[in-house]
Amino acid sequence: MTAPFSIEPLTGALGAEIGGIDISQPLDDHTAAALRAALNENHVLVFRDQSLTPEQQLAFGRCFGELGQHPYVAGNAEHPEILDIVVEPDDRTNFGGGWHSDVTFLAEPDMGSILYAVELPPVGGDTLFANQHAAYEALSDTMKELIDPLVGIHSAKLQFGGRGYSQRSQAMTTRDADGARESEVEHPVVRTHPETGRKALFVNRAFTIGIKGMTRTESAGLLEILFRQAVAEQFTCRIRWTVGTVTMWDNRSVQHYAVHDYKGQRRRMRRITIRGDRPN
Repeated sequence: MTAPFSIEPLTGALGAEIGGIDISQPLDDHTAAALRAALNENHVLVFRDQSLTPEQQLAFGRCFGELGQHPYVAGNAEHPEILDIVVEPDDRTNFGGGWHSDVTFLAEPDMGSILYAVELPPVGGDTLFANQHAAYEALSDTMKELIDPLVGIHSAKLQFGGRGYSQRSQAMTTRDADGARESEVEHPVVRTHPETGRKALFVNRAFTIGIKGMTRTESAGLLEILFRQAVAEQFTCRIRWTVGTVTMWDNRSVQHYAVHDYKGQRRRMRRITIRGDRPN
């Protein structure tokens, strides 16, 4: 059966714009399955000219699984699954302003994220994405043999453990800094996508703090190589937002970076996440 929407690739590396669909309306099982297949293939999906209430955004997300709640950032008062991601004109930093994959400090990191543009600066505020399958596959066979069995250590402490980068927004409320400082979880440095079977790098600069069994110096050196490989330009795409744009991405196969190049302007986005499983 033909998918009930169009798919237009954005770059050779990843990303696709999805047309001919109004995601404010309930999805039937076939359409939801076709979108999930498109996500597995393209890793980032962009829907333009949407108009979503919070309830409609939540309903869309639930078509793909149970929704998550951020352990260290306060959600919307009415809908705790929603993060209102706001950058005020006098904010010096922005939430999500650095390469990362969402909440890899959890034992079961979120599978996907869905971000809706509510209020934007006149120019700027794009989001970059990087394909972690492509980053892994471009490594030498020798490097793959080295990192395939390794285990990374992830923690929320650098971002949420007190004076972290993600705690500096004036418009967002963080919580449980003590819990963030104590958080630590182990994930494979190379994870296998549970739906496609493809391998991907699974380390990121925001949350990966070490490699199990290595000294601090050894770990830092290898991680720096992998951090740079993960976000090399040839593996990336850039999403330019307009009000009403929805972008959905697979946290199992991409990293992203919210660019803060609009100082003096306000930006407001609405984010939900879909819970995932333990990486293997």
